[in-house]
Amino acid sequence: MEEKFVSGPKKLEDRAYRYDAFSNGKALLNKKKRRLPAMGWNSWNAFGSGNTEELTKAMADAMVELGLDKLGYRYVVLDDGCYKPERVEGKLSNESVKFPSGFKALSDYIHGKGLKFGMYNDIGTNLCAGAAVGTCGHEMTDAESYIEWGVDFLKVDNCYYLWDNATFSDAANAKYVYAPNIRGIRVESQDFAEEFSAVEEGMLRGCGAEKKETFVTNIGTFDGTGPDATPVGEQSGELVFAVKAPAAGSYRVTVTYATGEEVGRGSWLQLAVGEGEESVVYYDDFLPATEGAEDFRKSDEIEIQLQAGENLIRLMNHRRQENTLSSYAALLEGLNAAAPDHDVVLSICEWGKTQPQNWGYKVGDSWRILNDITFRVGADGDPGVGAWTDDYTPSVISQYNKAVIMDEFAGPDKGWNDPDMLMIGMNGLTETMCRTHMAMWCMMNAPLMLGLDLRRVKKGDAIWQMIANEELIALNQDALGIPAKRIFTSVSTDAPDTDYIREYDRVDILAKPLADGGVALSFINVSQEKVDEGYGVETADILKYIGHKMQNREAFAGAGSYRVTNLWTGESETNTTGRFRVEALEACDNVTIRIMPA
Repeated sequence: MEEKFVSGPKKLEDRAYRYDAFSNGKALLNKKKRRLPAMGWNSWNAFGSGNTEELTKAMADAMVELGLDKLGYRYVVLDDGCYKPERVEGKLSNESVKFPSGFKALSDYIHGKGLKFGMYNDIGTNLCAGAAVGTCGHEMTDAESYIEWGVDFLKVDNCYYLWDNATFSDAANAKYVYAPNIRGIRVESQDFAEEFSAVEEGMLRGCGAEKKETFVTNIGTFDGTGPDATPVGEQSGELVFAVKAPAAGSYRVTVTYATGEEVGRGSWLQLAVGEGEESVVYYDDFLPATEGAEDFRKSDEIEIQLQAGENLIRLMNHRRQENTLSSYAALLEGLNAAAPDHDVVLSICEWGKTQPQNWGYKVGDSWRILNDITFRVGADGDPGVGAWTDDYTPSVISQYNKAVIMDEFAGPDKGWNDPDMLMIGMNGLTETMCRTHMAMWCMMNAPLMLGLDLRRVKKGDAIWQMIANEELIALNQDALGIPAKRIFTSVSTDAPDTDYIREYDRVDILAKPLADGGVALSFINVSQEKVDEGYGVETADILKYIGHKMQNREAFAGAGSYRVTNLWTGESETNTTGRFRVEALEACDNVTIRIMPA
């Protein structure tokens, strides 16, 4: 019988789902590894909620006719707008006008083309377009339907989520994902009693939590949906007290707190003793509500165990990440139960809200890192609109700026950072922008999901030459599976590989190690102005940043010459200096080369 979440998120009985286990590198529920980034087509950017069975078949036909299937584009994915608005006898059902033959028949058609079939859902109560058919509380039933329909790929969104203030969710759900304001704690036993001020004795760890005059606030996980903050580094904050216990045994903790239902101040508190996977969580629930932000009261006593000597008592709320992980895990668990040997790709689409680079690898094959790359999707006959830059998220560069410093989070034993679908072929982007967009996604090992109406493409035309560039696709699908690292940027920084840079007036150089011992370099002009100044790197620069990841570092380092191939023009030349340079770059342009030691 399915669990219905009606009173709150599920209790976390298994330590493997806890925040302290996120860094252990262990996947959950037999999640498959060694998958390369998915390649295919998704209906959203092309048609929004207006996709139909007829259009989907036309896209599958075009994928084969254009030879894209032979290049690795295999998944045909239905996005939002394909289901009836309500469940039928508790199950998902096809929208009868747009998909009259049903999903199994459409799946059979796509499989008959030698392609793979993908669908969409949401971990909330509703889909983003509004249909009340989210998987929450229906994971087992929905998983059985997907297996029955022959689904190979699931994109799972995060709208209307009950346990966070996600898109279209109740803003008051912030109560689940932030701790209350904390003024202090009292720790006591039969022979010990001590008061600790949050401001004076409390230590702040991680990111976000801040001390006010008399209390600590904003204890939780930073919302990563927007482009405002770096994805690198600790994105959760804690209030920690060092307590020196005179003897090992039972102690009682009383917390002085004030609750809320707003960003920065919630009602859910986690109290743990110790660090890492051996830490013990003694409280993980709501605290009784208080009147206001500074109407402090004392909690009931919380029983804990302390060791003799110094102990760390942590006050925190990591539920934003833990709840979301648990919800995606529930769907994977359902798929495992429905078909233990299934090969369904799980594409996590929570827009980077809960910092999925920290936990997504445990259950997902990829995880979105930001909000949608475009908010101007197309329709039948309308290509939609993309943008090169934007102050918020809907642009190539907004996505790239974050993804380019997230290489260490991804790999074949983890999964892939997903900066969203390709906007190649949409209005608003020039051919040059589209070529660079393609090069970026291939270098970063992003999933290559086409988002255009494929009927607008002809074999051999400019769009086809971009999306069918075998040399670039080979970078994306390289067996070594190591995303490119930014090793140079013209903006002043001591750490080009990890510093989050949103300045558009710059040139970046990316380096990617390859399975054959070679290296790919991409020189990218982020600016919308031509760059006449030359930029380059040397062998030593490449080795400094990615030498430890290369297949044959010694051969590359000691080569007397290198064969350099331009992956857009196909032209090759011999380089005997070990210096790799471009003298100029057109606006938004790139030069992407493959370097092999001779």
